Amino acid sequence: MRILIDTNRYRDFCEGDPVAVDVFRRAYEIHLPLIVVAELRAGFAVGTRSRTNEETLHRFLHRSRVRVALPDLDTTHHYAQLFRQLRSQGTPIPTNDIWIAALALQNELVLFTRDEHFDHVPQIPRMHP
Repeated sequence: MRILIDTNRYRDFCEGDPVAVDVFRRAYEIHLPLIVVAELRAGFAVGTRSRTNEETLHRFLHRSRVRVALPDLDTTHHYAQLFRQLRSQGTPIPTNDIWIAALALQNELVLFTRDEHFDHVPQIPRMHP
């Protein structure tokens, strides 16, 4: 299974949440969106455990099954379609999450998140442990 993880599931994994740990162990590819890396580092910057959290992220990013999912010009087409869909449905979601959804669609990845607003984007396969 190839998964794309949201910020909350990365944190769950780091905190030893059994569901997250099991999903991460079963995945043969774990994709971490660049947007999630930025969200994590923003949190580290205002937190009290910056150095420890950064070291943990560095180790995670260097695991053989982990890839950073980078947006490119093709991603912007997926983003625009999702933006239009969500707007016409009257179900907006946070901007960063539209980028995450666009990367999931573009790369045909299963999204692993706890955020229920992704339910408004049914074309994205989701991990429901």
